[in-house]
Amino acid sequence: MELPEIVSREEWLVARKRLLADEKEFTRRRDELNAKRRQLPMVEVAEDYVFEGPAGEVHLLDLFDGRQQLVVYHFMFPPDWNAGCPNCSWFVEDIGALKGLYELNTSFVAVSRAPYEKLAAFKEEKGWTFPWYSSAGSSFNYDYHVTLDESVVPLSYNYRSKAEWDALPSGGLVQGEQPFDLHGMSCFLRVDDDVHHTYSTYGRGCDSMGFTTNVIDLTALGRQGT
Repeated sequence: MELPEIVSREEWLVARKRLLADEKEFTRRRDELNAKRRQLPMVEVAEDYVFEGPAGEVHLLDLFDGRQQLVVYHFMFPPDWNAGCPNCSWFVEDIGALKGLYELNTSFVAVSRAPYEKLAAFKEEKGWTFPWYSSAGSSFNYDYHVTLDESVVPLSYNYRSKAEWDALPSGGLVQGEQPFDLHGMSCFLRVDDDVHHTYSTYGRGCDSMGFTTNVIDLTALGRQGT
């Protein structure tokens, strides 16, 4: 990897101030983007999804735990796997205390297709404390396009159809037998007992939420190919 040029402190300061102007512009654009995100319309969730957790069967409304908002991390852990996705594991390792979210009237859970017993065992092995639920037996993963199976719903990931993915220079989305799972994050808003879907992001859309990725992007060596 090519290292940065060595310069004097005065030269560095000139370059740093030039970058600072770009950073301030980026922050302004990010604030505008966040405002647009909050202005997205929402869709009422009509499906009565059932999940399994430590207390048995629960519904989507229960995952809010009495709070107004819910953030779901779609963790890749298909039923036939004995361990969770390494990249998803790396992402959730960065999750800190949820107290701040709770104070903002927002709950966070992870959801995977694997049976709850597998999720609980893997969670205990890793020492994680965030809530994790199984969506096995429901259409939740398929409806939010993190489990792709054309026999259930038309293939779509990150708002591209299979034809659109296949037309990209990089080729198709994923090679392998269906169904296959991918990762993402979805947000929901509760109005009384009615649940609404407000936002979902996939692929690198989750990068901005990771502590490690945000911090490492400030360093000279960056992500080092990861």
